[in-house]
Amino acid sequence: MVCPEFTCVCPMTGQPDFATFTITYVPGPRLVELKSLKQYLWSFRDEGHFHEDVTNIVLKDLVAALDPREMRIEAKFNIRGGITTTVRTRYPSIA
Repeated sequence: MVCPEFTCVCPMTGQPDFATFTITYVPGPRLVELKSLKQYLWSFRDEGHFHEDVTNIVLKDLVAALDPREMRIEAKFNIRGGITTTVRTRYPSIA
């Protein structure tokens, strides 16, 4: 699933951050409904989060809700101050 309209705000400055989230998973006993996923991701719009933090929160919440066999999330944040950020996280994590 590709969600190109993710937004949150910088916890330090309050400026908006925009990202494209790509979520790939091997289902377990439950599936995600796309409208519910969209509304969940929109819930971050007015919340302050660092890029790495919010990506890990989304992974943790989706793993708790879906119990997937495997899940990967890539969050590509748009340019801010001349720097782009790409955060990748996965479940189960590789230690």
